[in-house]
Amino acid sequence: MAGSIAITVEGGIARLALTNPERRNAISSTMWRALSAFAQEATRRSDIRVAVLRGAGDLAFSGGADISDFDSARSDASGAQSYDDLVEQACSAIEGLAFPTVAFIRGACVGAGAALAASCDMRIAADDAFFAIPAARLGLGYDPRGLGRVLRAFGSQGARQLFFTADRLPAERAHMVGAVDLIAPAAEVEALAERTLHRIAENAPLTLKAAKLAIRAAESGSQPLTAEAKRATALANASSDYREGRLAFTEKRAPRFTGS
Repeated sequence: MAGSIAITVEGGIARLALTNPERRNAISSTMWRALSAFAQEATRRSDIRVAVLRGAGDLAFSGGADISDFDSARSDASGAQSYDDLVEQACSAIEGLAFPTVAFIRGACVGAGAALAASCDMRIAADDAFFAIPAARLGLGYDPRGLGRVLRAFGSQGARQLFFTADRLPAERAHMVGAVDLIAPAAEVEALAERTLHRIAENAPLTLKAAKLAIRAAESGSQPLTAEAKRATALANASSDYREGRLAFTEKRAPRFTGS
């Protein structure tokens, strides 16, 4: 299958680039599996404090699921279900990462690409970017799990507009409904994203993990997640990083967090 996920890790920042330029970074089965594999590996690493997902180049975050997969992997109801499970596994894996995730969006963010962006904790977009979910123009039943993910990110009215009209939702409008956290002109958005990523990477990783768990627990109402968030909060409060944070504040210097 075409496409790959280019991954680099430096300075606490994992950078993942959806790379399928001939298809506007459409996400193939191979790429969905690579996203799941990254998430599985990342849980064992201590050098990642934030991850950013983007499309290679400036033209598209992603054109959606790679339609060239459909004849072989999604040609009937059974195949469609298996493919939806593959997409859900990848999106859930990105959602479940212990550290914050950011989708950096330039150009088109379409279909399953929009669901992947909705799997991230934050979205930063150029003001000329747009979202679209064209399922209704393909006669395609959209997996309720993915639809719920879009609903949580775009709100009920934003999700209705995306699914019912199958039209483009400009980044400015997505920002208004809260789906895009930060927006900037195309010439400035890269610098904005870099500042945001480095700001997150400088913060205490145990605090970030506890906060992410608490947010997910509050959104889902999950008792197991709530219990996990309480344990993570207690761990942060007993950490060397908490002592370092207090000392740095007293000494009026930047803290040096180690994640311990």
